[in-house]
Amino acid sequence: MSLRPVPHVHDVMIHVVIGTKAQLVKMGPVMAELESRGLQWNFVFTGQHHETVRDLRENFNVRDPDIVLHEGRDIKSVPAMAVWMAGILTKALLRRPDPFRGDHNGIVLVHGDTFSCLLGAVLARTRGLRVGHVESGLRSFNLFHPFPEELTRVLTFRLTNVYFCPGAWAMENLRNHRGLKVDTVHNTLLDSLRLAVERMDSAEVPVPSRKYCVVSLHRFENIFDRHSLERVVSQVERIAESIPVLFILHPPTKSRLRRFDMMQRLKSNPRIQLRPRYDYFGFIKLVWNSEFLVTDGGSNQEECFYMGKPCLLLRKATERQEGLDRNVVLSRYETAVIDRFLNEYRNLAFDFSDFNVSPAKMIVDSLSENV
Repeated sequence: MSLRPVPHVHDVMIHVVIGTKAQLVKMGPVMAELESRGLQWNFVFTGQHHETVRDLRENFNVRDPDIVLHEGRDIKSVPAMAVWMAGILTKALLRRPDPFRGDHNGIVLVHGDTFSCLLGAVLARTRGLRVGHVESGLRSFNLFHPFPEELTRVLTFRLTNVYFCPGAWAMENLRNHRGLKVDTVHNTLLDSLRLAVERMDSAEVPVPSRKYCVVSLHRFENIFDRHSLERVVSQVERIAESIPVLFILHPPTKSRLRRFDMMQRLKSNPRIQLRPRYDYFGFIKLVWNSEFLVTDGGSNQEECFYMGKPCLLLRKATERQEGLDRNVVLSRYETAVIDRFLNEYRNLAFDFSDFNVSPAKMIVDSLSENV
């Protein structure tokens, strides 16, 4: 656990606790807004992910963390996350330094459905601080799918005082929870995507001259065991028969492909090109110029909805509503659904929608009024 000295620490009232790349992408606009308004805020980085995080901070012009709770390798598996979380809680609760710098009156912002989200909420409540949950109210209503995300959400709801909900559906899901609910209309990802679209030309990412699709898979339920990984790899191979594939190698996916001896299988397919994971601007540039995206990520689903990009979800269910029955197709791993998408995806595309709102500004407005 390490920290960087910050002046006037006892004046810090807004604490941002994040630890993954996806959280940084979605909270980047919020942190940038806090900075631009000159508000006192404290950046606590849990260290769940380290790889490419610096590049992402540069994308959104986010300063270095004030406190880092874990300095080590990325935490990739659920068992490793449980051990990691227990270790950080023990250190933070029983030893110095204090992640919240002696503040007993502020609010701690956590995001989404990761272990870092739950960790931040638990640490906040044990110190008597309020919890603000960004991207709150999303539900699949199945505790085991997606796992552990749905369970993490439900536990975080119980610790939250201020819920920042990306739309009316999310607000309704929290009707039985006490606390202030703020409808941000859309996800903060809209702010992130807006910035990425403006600046993606600066990203040095090779874009194929011919038509292609992007595949981005990393969820626990798709890569954890051999059977699940075999299923999605076979479906990617089927897609590649129709259109060349750029396959993004997320570290957990890369590890599992190697463990189950499927990496060479992808490498040897001339219709599949393996690509490293890029920073946010680089990834958006690839997706923007693609025919469609194949993914298991909820954030990717939202991005495709805002971009009007056809999207095929390799999942059984999704807790996101954005784009469903419009440009996003939930495959449920059914071959007939995948084939129909490949034949009809061109009819699903529409122009980029800006929506003329800033969820990040709405969040900071609310914090300014209520903290």
